[in-house]
Amino acid sequence: MAELNEEVTEEKDNEAEDQSNISENADVKDEADPGQPDETDDGKKSEEESEEAPKEKGKNRRADKKLEALKEKNEELEDRVKRQMAEFENFRKRTEKEKSVMFEMGAKSVIEKLLPVVDNFERGLAGVSDEAKSNPVYEGMNLIYKQLTDELDKLGVKPIEALGTEFNPEFHNAVMQEESEEFEEGIICKELQKGYTYRDSVVRHSMVAVAK
Repeated sequence: MAELNEEVTEEKDNEAEDQSNISENADVKDEADPGQPDETDDGKKSEEESEEAPKEKGKNRRADKKLEALKEKNEELEDRVKRQMAEFENFRKRTEKEKSVMFEMGAKSVIEKLLPVVDNFERGLAGVSDEAKSNPVYEGMNLIYKQLTDELDKLGVKPIEALGTEFNPEFHNAVMQEESEEFEEGIICKELQKGYTYRDSVVRHSMVAVAK
């Protein structure tokens, strides 16, 4: 029995000694290489970096494509704005021209209606004798006639020169030909009705007789 107890004690001592040796060896290993990186961790990091590189490139390509699409859209919008501005400017000019034409047409219509009034004033004043020209009625008529012609002149209404000038179908309307010792052939020898222009366009042609 005593021998058996000695063997058990000896086995326990041997196990304790082996455990102590294992701990010492582990400590020696840690002290000998405390900062040595783990080769397994390095492998994992390199694999992760190699996987992340294509992903980063893919993101950059998508960003470049998106930026290019935005640039194209911006250029398209700029071109559209420029075309709309050009169309608006053409519309504005066309509208102004149409307004000017309509104004001139309206003005010509009014002037055409006033010209017979001017004709009647001229015929009435021309038929007054020299003795009656001192009459206040004649003076009043003459003042009204001058006021009317002055206002027409300010608007740009001008009488067409006819008597003694060469016949021009753009300004004159020949209603007859007459023998004339004073004027050569083709020259206007008589003005039957005065013509007028408005801003360089004819409102009414002069009615004339031409020498033959």
